[in-house]
Amino acid sequence: MADGSVGGVTSLKGKVGAEEWQTRVDLAALYRLVALYGWDDLIYTHVSARIPGPDHHFLINPYGLMFEEITASSLVKIDLDGNILQETSHFINPAGFTIHSAIHHAREDAQFVMHLHSDDGVAVAAQAEGLLPLTQHALAVHSQIAYHDYEGIALNLEERDRLVADLGAKSLMLLRNHGTLATGRTAAECWNGMYFLERACTMQVKALSAGRDHVLMAPEAAQAVVRAQTNGRGAPGGTLAWAGCLRKLDRALPGYDA
Repeated sequence: MADGSVGGVTSLKGKVGAEEWQTRVDLAALYRLVALYGWDDLIYTHVSARIPGPDHHFLINPYGLMFEEITASSLVKIDLDGNILQETSHFINPAGFTIHSAIHHAREDAQFVMHLHSDDGVAVAAQAEGLLPLTQHALAVHSQIAYHDYEGIALNLEERDRLVADLGAKSLMLLRNHGTLATGRTAAECWNGMYFLERACTMQVKALSAGRDHVLMAPEAAQAVVRAQTNGRGAPGGTLAWAGCLRKLDRALPGYDA
C-alpha cells in the first residue's frame, strides 16, 4: 500500500505525542529488521518498547501480523496489567505480555526488549554450556549474557519474578530451550546487542559442526582484553550501525514509519 498501512490501520502520526511517535517508529523498524535478517518466526516472537513518561505503558506487536507488515501505527499500547490503551481491532500475544511486562516493570533502563526464536539462537540456548568464548562476536557480549531455565510456554505470570531475577542487571539472555533476548536503553542498543548475540550463536553452531574437541576457545587473557575494550557493556558502535540499518531498511523494506 502506498502509505505503508496494513489492514486499514489509521495513521497515528500527529495524533500521539512526539516521543510516543518516535518510539513507535523505532520499534516498527526493529520488527522490520528482524524480518529482513530472517530471524522472525511467523507471528510468534515479540519486540516491545516503553513509552517515555511516568506511566509504565509500552508498545508491542499486534498478534497476527507478520513482522514485515508491522508499522508504527499498528503497534498496540498496553499497561503492565495487559490492558489495551488505544482503539485497535488487534490483540496481543499473552506469552509476549508475560516476558515483556516483567522486564519493563523491573528495569528502567530496558526501554526496548527483543525476544527471538532464531534457529541458531535456540540451538545455542539448548546447549548445556551456553554461549562459548569461541569468537570475537561472542567475547563482545559474553559478560552481558544471563540464563533462564525453560518453564514451558510463558503463560504463567508467576514466572516473571524468576525471569527478572535471572536477568539481573545484564542486557542479554539465553532463554534455555527457547531463544534469545536483548534489552537496550535505545532501539540502537537493543538491536546491536541482539545482532552480536545472534551472530555469535550462528558462528558457534558452525564451529561445533567440527565437534567439541576440534574448536579453539579464545585465550583467557584475550577474553579479559575484550571485556576491558568493551567496558563490560557489550558490543560497541550501536548508534553508527543503527543508522546504517535504517538506511538499509528504507531501501529493502520501507513503510515501517507509517
